[in-house]
Amino acid sequence: MATLLHIDTAGEKAMVAISQNGVLLAIQENEVFQTHASFLQVAIEALVAKTALPLNKMDAIAVTMGPGSYTGLRVGLSSAKGIAYALNKPIIGLSTLALLANAASKLPWFTDKKEPVQIFAMIDAKRMEVFGAIYDSKLNTSLPEQALEINADYLSRLITKHPTICIGSAATKAKALLEDPAIFFAEQSYNILDNIQLAEDAFKRDLFEDTAYSSPSYLKEFFFKK
Repeated sequence: MATLLHIDTAGEKAMVAISQNGVLLAIQENEVFQTHASFLQVAIEALVAKTALPLNKMDAIAVTMGPGSYTGLRVGLSSAKGIAYALNKPIIGLSTLALLANAASKLPWFTDKKEPVQIFAMIDAKRMEVFGAIYDSKLNTSLPEQALEINADYLSRLITKHPTICIGSAATKAKALLEDPAIFFAEQSYNILDNIQLAEDAFKRDLFEDTAYSSPSYLKEFFFKK
């Protein structure tokens, strides 16, 4: 078990937390999307003061690698790398889609099913595109994370294999495409307990990122208007 600093700035809400032995000790959250950069360092200082655990007592830094907000991902990973370099600590990289799948696995629609259920974790990528990945009932990846376009035919093909739960910020627009008892739409996100659970598991298995060369999982290029 470990003492971990958690940094999650991948989405509209940022979370920074410290956990120990799988238990949440303290958390700071920010729901003002464009201010994650200014929030992050202040929040970390507040957590250190509240828990009386200096950063050099952390066993690792867990950070969400994406997909998600381009700016948010850069902010989170650069902060994690800075701490990791300064204190010689390892980085645990977490997929936002795997976090969503972990959250879905706790929902009654998933746990009450007697047959295998697959999870379609999906983050809105505008228009009818999503950043998505599909997981089986044991949370093994059956479709690796990627940018893809969804429509009614795509969702219909999914449920011919297994009942499917769609979770994430894109579930709202997916819900408008298909109504069927074999598909369920969870219009929600994960929480810090999902981060802690996956980070603890990664730490126990020594699954660390390359601090020098790791980069966010953008899944597609960033385009901007001049």
